[in-house]
Amino acid sequence: MLAVPAAGVVIAAGAISPAHAQAEAERLGPVVGFLAAVLVLAHFCDVEGLFQACGAWLARRAAGSPGRLLTGVFVLASTITAVLSLDATVVLLTPVVFATAARMGVRAGPHVHACAHLSNTASLLLPVSNLTNLLAFAASGLSFTRFAALMALPWLVAIAAEYAVFRRFFARDLAEVTHSPDSAEAPELPLFALVTVACTLAGFVVTSALGVEPAWAALAGALVLAGRALVRRQATPLTVVRAAAPAFLAFVLALGVVVRAVVDNGLADALRHALPDGTGLVALLGIAALAAVLANLINNLPAVLVLLPLTASAGPGAVLAVLLGVNIGPNLTYAGSLATLLWRRIAHEHGHDVELGEFTRLGLLATPAALVAAVVALWASLQVVGA
Repeated sequence: MLAVPAAGVVIAAGAISPAHAQAEAERLGPVVGFLAAVLVLAHFCDVEGLFQACGAWLARRAAGSPGRLLTGVFVLASTITAVLSLDATVVLLTPVVFATAARMGVRAGPHVHACAHLSNTASLLLPVSNLTNLLAFAASGLSFTRFAALMALPWLVAIAAEYAVFRRFFARDLAEVTHSPDSAEAPELPLFALVTVACTLAGFVVTSALGVEPAWAALAGALVLAGRALVRRQATPLTVVRAAAPAFLAFVLALGVVVRAVVDNGLADALRHALPDGTGLVALLGIAALAAVLANLINNLPAVLVLLPLTASAGPGAVLAVLLGVNIGPNLTYAGSLATLLWRRIAHEHGHDVELGEFTRLGLLATPAALVAAVVALWASLQVVGA
């Protein structure tokens, strides 16, 4: 969390004025509030037993087959990432996948690597899926439904490209089974949590259509699930605060101030010369590639904060191309996104040795395939749906 003292240093050094720093924090305020509500929503879905039920569904659907388990993980991780954000996939689903693989007696590697990749790649669909999406959504000027309509095809083709690479890369692991799957009784499906999430998603659409900040819908869903947990004594007020990750929210605000200071002191001019002009297919490919490279050099959150102000004037197409780069690109290296770093820590906690060579080889195969396919799909969506 060095961003917080770093923000104080850049302000004290005069790299950014206090007024400008305050304006940047105020600009990011609604985005950070939205993020807090989604984190609380995901946490209390876990309290309701949603992720345990997901693990049972995975085991039943796989029926002892590692290949079917991988397919199930792709479906589930893509859905959870899109609806409840990538943090839910990394923090809540990954341990469930470890447990499911152990119960089935299959190698965990392909399935937990899928959680890492899909926490990034599958976060393209909705503004709520990723903090980078929330920032791009605010810069794009699109409605919630138009954003989803433009990103639906890129989301699908990127996931399909990842799936094809995973099936080939892990072919040997997917052919091995060490013992029969456990036939433990499945937990009940948490209908209250599912209905709340569905109503929250509907609320995003309605509030966006009415010109109201979608954060209010996220807050309503979070309050319903948190309130239910408080009444049932499954949580305390302190639990709710911790679920919102206040330290991480402060980090995001401080990072925004630091990045703004860097951008204002020369980085913007350098990147402006490197960014392609226009929103044709070649330009979109160039923008996405630059975003992907920058994400792996400085992490995807600073990358999107740097690039969005430079591309917003070119229209939604350029903004969404940046988003493709900073969401898919981080699968190339550990340092590409905070989600991947967190996933690596969780994997180590479960005794899984994440080999740098294997992670990099997989990334070199999957990332370019998914990124190019997604950019082409975005270009096609822009022609059909329009910006």
